[in-house]
Amino acid sequence: MTATRRLAAILAADVVGYSRLIGGDEGSTLQAFKAIRAELLDPTIAAHNGRIVKTTGNGLLVEFSSVVDALRCATEVQVHMAERNATVPTDKRIEFRVGINVGDVVVEDGDIFGDGVNVEPAWKA
Repeated sequence: MTATRRLAAILAADVVGYSRLIGGDEGSTLQAFKAIRAELLDPTIAAHNGRIVKTTGNGLLVEFSSVVDALRCATEVQVHMAERNATVPTDKRIEFRVGINVGDVVVEDGDIFGDGVNVEPAWKA
């Protein structure tokens, strides 16, 4: 398959303190994360025209053709996560860090590569 190039908005998200959460209660953490994916993340990404490129166990790499869609998606997810977490004890909350980058990407076999994928969110700076 041939590679193509395009401009994309890339959203990277991961769970804050995932190792701690998994170490404390693997079963409940996995169940909660799967529910969040099914009930919130996947539908919200689809509603904002995003495409999940890959998952990393505790995170996602999502491609959008519009940075506005990526930002709206991220904002909606964070608002709903705050609502979900309102009744959850602080040490058991699933919270996401999110970074967005706009750049040229190489698309090959459904995956994306290149400098545009190198999201440098504030939490890693």
